[in-house]
Amino acid sequence: MKQSYSFASVKGDFFGGLTAGIVALPLALAFGVASGAGAAAGLYGAMALGFFAALLGGTPTQVSGPTGPMTVIFAATIVAFPGNLPAIFAVVFLAGALQLIFGWLKIGSFVRYIPYPVISGFMSGIGIIIILLQIHPLLGAPSVSAPLESVLKMPAAVAQLNPYSLGVGVLTMAIVFFTPARVTRTIPSPLLALVVGSLLVQFFDIPVVKIGEIPAGLPDLILPLFPLNLLPKIVPMALALAVLGTIDSLLTSVVADSMTKTRHNPNRELLGQGIGNMAAALIGGLPGAGATMRTVVNIKAGGTTRISGMTHALLLLAILLGLGPYAALIPLPVLAGILMKVGIDILDYRLLKLIHRIPRLDLTVMMAVFLITVFVDLIVAVGVGITLASLTLTYRISRMSEIGVHGVSQSDWQRDLEKNLETETGHGIRILNINGPFFFGTTAKMQDHISALLGTKVVIINCLRVPLIDLTGYFALGEMISSMRSEQIKPIVVFRDGMGMRKQMIAMGYDSVLGIDGIQTDYNDALQLAWEYLESK
Repeated sequence: MKQSYSFASVKGDFFGGLTAGIVALPLALAFGVASGAGAAAGLYGAMALGFFAALLGGTPTQVSGPTGPMTVIFAATIVAFPGNLPAIFAVVFLAGALQLIFGWLKIGSFVRYIPYPVISGFMSGIGIIIILLQIHPLLGAPSVSAPLESVLKMPAAVAQLNPYSLGVGVLTMAIVFFTPARVTRTIPSPLLALVVGSLLVQFFDIPVVKIGEIPAGLPDLILPLFPLNLLPKIVPMALALAVLGTIDSLLTSVVADSMTKTRHNPNRELLGQGIGNMAAALIGGLPGAGATMRTVVNIKAGGTTRISGMTHALLLLAILLGLGPYAALIPLPVLAGILMKVGIDILDYRLLKLIHRIPRLDLTVMMAVFLITVFVDLIVAVGVGITLASLTLTYRISRMSEIGVHGVSQSDWQRDLEKNLETETGHGIRILNINGPFFFGTTAKMQDHISALLGTKVVIINCLRVPLIDLTGYFALGEMISSMRSEQIKPIVVFRDGMGMRKQMIAMGYDSVLGIDGIQTDYNDALQLAWEYLESK
């Protein structure tokens, strides 16, 4: 602990953790019920992840616990392994282990490079999934496990509408949406909705479905099992949880940085998240990530160090040990109303407001990820989104690159040498200009210009305006050089000095094909060399 830790810091961390815990309580219960694992599983996950992520993570003010996106994937895991708790929590345990590996490999620093249309489509899709899955308990109908199932069974849910359930749900949503800010600073709106809705149902004996019994005391230990026949299903789901939890947590860390004017350690944060999710798996808890709303509440209430996040987790433990019988009385439509607000808040309104103005390629990526997330599969959505984003980026960069074959202009010659060479060689020297990145998306353009070089004696491949070359570019360049040599054409490559490309060409052995003078860093030297070569023939 830092020496500057004062009584004010202690007070701020206590109230920050207390407030965050109060906000986390209804959300943890709601996420547990929505996942299909039960309300207690939500509390277990919030306790384990909240404590260890705060203790070991890289964002001191961050509060972690079950989140909407992670709950959706976990619910899909329960559907994939019905009744098989060791396999279900093997997915969560492996996800935590993968986050540990991400942190060890320092992958946290690269998460910022995930294209925004992919994140936007995915998060908005998850928001819609949460909304669709909560409509049925809001109407008093049996819960469903998939968004497409929710859409297909919607007429039946409307037909068996429970007006009491709908009324309680609407009241809950009215509280969480419209409670004045001056009130929420004292009592968080989800907690207020939870208390008011539950007391009304209990006092007036309103006929709605409730959570039911919550196990009291400490949770039992669950050992995750990794049967070989289930690994092909376990690994992709664990990877999806790990990647989503990584993105979710580090985005929340960025929010915390902007509020506290500090800088988080992304790789340490992944270590804390990984250990927290592994701990959650061992006690049958939901997986989770850094939670933006709880983190913001913690900071605004005075939390400044990791003690605030640990306090939030200990408060939930106290509630679990002493208040389980009261939590069992919470109505499901109240939790559904709270989660409807969560789903609506997850939607990416910043991009939705600009949907008619953003580039079509980005819109295509976002809509593809959104639709696949909602109606097909979350794992497939992430894979398709990153692939589409990579292809669109490749297309854009390739459009920026220019490759052209030109005769040597007289301005490139020294004094009268230019004119004499122009007339005497009959375009025996040609220039292949490459402008822009030279990578796998632009190598095809290179092949289009090979035929224009026939009959030429010397080709200068001008790469002075190339900022980067990838492996495909180097190989394409090598194949072109070999083709020129087979046609008795002398190739000379010109690179900008200090970019490392000349050194890379030599390291890959191309100096043996080009000769020691075939790789130049001065354009005029290359021209002089070409003239001398022609004179020697």
